[in-house]
Amino acid sequence: DEQFQLDTLNLVNCICSSSLLASPVLLPAIFPSQFLHCTSFDMKLTIFAAAVVLITNVQAFTMAPSSGFAQRTALSMVVEENTGAKEIRVGVIGCGRIGIVHLGAITKAPNVKAVIVSNPTVSKAEAAAEQYGVPKFTADAMDVITDPEVDAVWICSPSSFHAEQIKACAANGKHVFCEKPLATDLAATVEAINACNEAGVKLMTGLQRRFDPNFKRVKTAILDKEVGETVMIKLCSRDPSPPPFEYVKGGGGIFADMAVHDLDMSRFLAGSDPIDILAVGSCHIDKSIEVLEGSEAFDTATCIVRFPGGVQAMIDVCRQSSYGYDQRAEVLGTSGMIATDNVYPNTAKIYRESFTGNADMPYDFFLSRYIEAYVSETVAFCESLVNDTPVPCTGQDGLAALIMALAADKSAAENRWVSFKEVVASVYCADPLNCEILPMDVFPEGFQPAEDPRSLLVDDVDTVKEKESLIQKAVSA
Repeated sequence: DEQFQLDTLNLVNCICSSSLLASPVLLPAIFPSQFLHCTSFDMKLTIFAAAVVLITNVQAFTMAPSSGFAQRTALSMVVEENTGAKEIRVGVIGCGRIGIVHLGAITKAPNVKAVIVSNPTVSKAEAAAEQYGVPKFTADAMDVITDPEVDAVWICSPSSFHAEQIKACAANGKHVFCEKPLATDLAATVEAINACNEAGVKLMTGLQRRFDPNFKRVKTAILDKEVGETVMIKLCSRDPSPPPFEYVKGGGGIFADMAVHDLDMSRFLAGSDPIDILAVGSCHIDKSIEVLEGSEAFDTATCIVRFPGGVQAMIDVCRQSSYGYDQRAEVLGTSGMIATDNVYPNTAKIYRESFTGNADMPYDFFLSRYIEAYVSETVAFCESLVNDTPVPCTGQDGLAALIMALAADKSAAENRWVSFKEVVASVYCADPLNCEILPMDVFPEGFQPAEDPRSLLVDDVDTVKEKESLIQKAVSA
């Protein structure tokens, strides 16, 4: 059928790309689902030959399209150019693993063109530019931010640089996609968001799990009431192996560094802002980190989050899972339950007298597990820029995730329930671009601490446009 022909055409285009043939990491970012693990050269040639036969209508054999191949996903990247849409020119800061994934997706998105990349080790920027046909590369991030050709910037640099780079982008009128976190502390996060909002540029936070097909399906079930009203949410996140000591030290602790994704997912699935949290942590895997401060000394943690309407979320995280990358979600509703399983390299199972189950372990690397999600979020921001539509994961979403992580940290340290209002109330802003964290007893006289994080923010560009549209409609009526 027509969709099958489109997917097959896309497959031919992908295989004809020499960069894809040379890159087993990027293959699953482009191909439909059953080709995710066909990385041998012979298999690629076989697929290519079959695709050519189908496209040229040579009836040498008949292949009925399976439901998996015919299904269109974000990764199939079959796009139709909108000739009336403007071209968005972008720059990418950071050519590490995540930067390369985003750059690969950008080069396939319709009406979007990468024009410059940067990396402190300039050889990495040069290699990325050559691989993806980007005309300019540099060692200086500011060259990307100030480039007059650039409309939007992808910030994929280390977390400590995010806030200042976001502010610089806003000052230069550039839209921003930034990997989480937007900043390493609450005050700087508020400032960075407000800088974009006041400048009238879009800001999207990179929380990729929202774009994972498994978690998206759970969200759809909740919205469509497939399991009734939500009663309880369960999330687990367990890494295959612990990171090195140097990574953990100064990383902000297990809640901000690791559990923040699950905390954000609980809010995403609940569909409302949380009320309070109870968190505990301990160390079981890498005893060397016990000398670190606060939650950096934890490699295992559990959180209970309370949402409006009595909805509860239970989250457990651990830095080691002997059986692979363990990422699951479960939602219990008043009329049923929906749950996700881990993602495996294949669906093969072994049946023996002593064992029955999956032939291989789940994925053991986050890029393998979430490659589709990273590509999907990039495509979503590109579409937002081209079509001037609201971004799907805002700066406010990034702020809320950080607040939840900080509240969890405080709860574990003080062994009590912590209201999210407590964390929000610690922020004092003399103006939208000048904020700091202050003890309650040193706030200026007459200052009323905020309870809702939204009250700390200036309206973003999409909200401003929506309000203006509503006003215009009211005037016209």
